Amino acid sequence: MSTAGAQHYYLGIDGGGSKCRALLVSDDMQVLGEGIAGPGNPVRGMDIATASIIDATKQALLCAGLPEKSMAQLTVGAGLAGVNVPQYYALFREWQHPFSSFHLTSDLHIACLGAHQGQDGGVIIIGTGSCGLAQVHDEVVEVGGHGFPFGDSGSGAWYGLQLVHHVLLSLDGLAEPTLLANALFKASHCRNQLDLIQHFMHSSPTVYARYAPLVFDAAEQGDATAQAIIRKGAGHINGIARRLLDVKPASIALIGGLAYKVKPHLDTDIQALLMKPKATPEWGAVWYAQQLHEQQDTHIYDAL
Repeated sequence: MSTAGAQHYYLGIDGGGSKCRALLVSDDMQVLGEGIAGPGNPVRGMDIATASIIDATKQALLCAGLPEKSMAQLTVGAGLAGVNVPQYYALFREWQHPFSSFHLTSDLHIACLGAHQGQDGGVIIIGTGSCGLAQVHDEVVEVGGHGFPFGDSGSGAWYGLQLVHHVLLSLDGLAEPTLLANALFKASHCRNQLDLIQHFMHSSPTVYARYAPLVFDAAEQGDATAQAIIRKGAGHINGIARRLLDVKPASIALIGGLAYKVKPHLDTDIQALLMKPKATPEWGAVWYAQQLHEQQDTHIYDAL
């Protein structure tokens, strides 16, 4: 815990499947520093996730010119992918963190808070994974977030997996030839099917997501296989959006590294509802931490 009279700070953490971002702000909400590290998703491993959080925090403190011991003065709000699974939520609740306090929720929750500056609305994330959440008054709908390969359809990891799958079918003569084959060979430095199998045999969602842009590049060149993959992926995101509309959010923020590539392929009425987020998920995590700090941990919103 921080000592009496010590300066107080807020830290917002956005922990996804590919990277962990940290935003350090003063008590009066002035930005002091930022940091970025590896995956913050506990599904990828608790040690990896906690190390990423600490690494990103250290970078933010360094950026602010503060010593590492200042971690004890941080009220942290952390939105992490994967903590919607009770097992991983429990692991983080038991974590002996070095902060003054650590308020845990989902990455979806902080994304929605950030996108709408704490107001009602919806959010869809299309990054390494895919998921959506809408909150209108006290009604909350959450869709997806089940993790790869069980869910995350329409995500970067899903596009990468579909890419490998269709290329192998094509090379076996079970599907029509596709530009995706040469693109994948070049990007992965593989020479044949066996190389591809060995290369991707134990790949993480992050690795698969790295190859997702190849599908969109091939589609722009008129490749029918790539275009079919995109239609299927966009169809899933349309489905997420329509489920969120059950609670009638006024707008839906679309965020994530792949969002700008997928958006043009969504249904016209869905595109009309989409908005740019007003602030980042890290800011949503800061506001979440501030809210709970000011309420002294009473009336906590449970996003899980």
